[in-house]
Amino acid sequence: MKSELIDAQPLGAEQARAGWLKGYGDHPLDPYLKPGRIPHIWCAGCGIGIAFTAFVKALEQAGAPLDKTVVVSGIGCSGRAAGYLKLDTYHTTHGRAIPFATGLKLAQPELKVVVFSGDGDLFAIGGNHIIHAARRNVDITVVCINNFNYGMTGGQGGPTTPLQARTTTTPYGCAENPFNLVHLATAAGATYVARWTVLHAYELREAIVEAMNKRGFSFVEVVSPCPTGYARRNNLGTAVDLMKFYRDRAHPTDTLDPDDTALPFNGDIAVGRFVDIEKPTFMDMYNDWVVARAAGREKT
Repeated sequence: MKSELIDAQPLGAEQARAGWLKGYGDHPLDPYLKPGRIPHIWCAGCGIGIAFTAFVKALEQAGAPLDKTVVVSGIGCSGRAAGYLKLDTYHTTHGRAIPFATGLKLAQPELKVVVFSGDGDLFAIGGNHIIHAARRNVDITVVCINNFNYGMTGGQGGPTTPLQARTTTTPYGCAENPFNLVHLATAAGATYVARWTVLHAYELREAIVEAMNKRGFSFVEVVSPCPTGYARRNNLGTAVDLMKFYRDRAHPTDTLDPDDTALPFNGDIAVGRFVDIEKPTFMDMYNDWVVARAAGREKT
């Protein structure tokens, strides 16, 4: 038996898939994964898979009922996550994940609605939507994978590309100030704001659980490597090198002002929980004021 295992030839893709369909190689997270969609499309060394696993484990830890949990994604590498989940998911048009999620929550307030997408989708073409969802305090959770470029479409510069960083559209270095997502979400009105890297898988999972259990607009930024695009053009090394960088340069803190959490090119990374407050959600305000007035029960 031992020699058979040692001498066994590796399975081809079709054999592996056939074995999986017969029940071999079951994974503890299979109840959350859509059959037939794995393996995923993400590049070797990409951090989205780690973030995705942390999110799925957060669903499990939070005890979220799958028939009442909805995941919405936009366009991009991170947006493909919705297609791998065995629950109600929506892969929306570019930049429109937030308004789609808002509509779901307003139509069926009992749903737990989570947006899982990338920095370009959420803060470039979707930037207008995210600031107003936070301003309104819509009761949804947003998990944003920040890899500092548009990975799927060729590594172009985006709204979080640091100054001086090279991308396909900034070959001599980026000359635009990037968004600080932690500060932006805070300033727009989010009730919960956290940031972790994919190295901090346990902390990331805990943050997503906290965000999902928080009433109001909650936001979790995930700093993630893109070895194929961003890292290669900036000579940042392999995926392992980037994880070592996160180990050495990420500094957990719960006391730093969100305004001081910017991410300079190849600099220190402030991680932790930065905002955790209570305030009425959009539906609270709508029911207390609009619905009450329409029914003649004006709030005093």
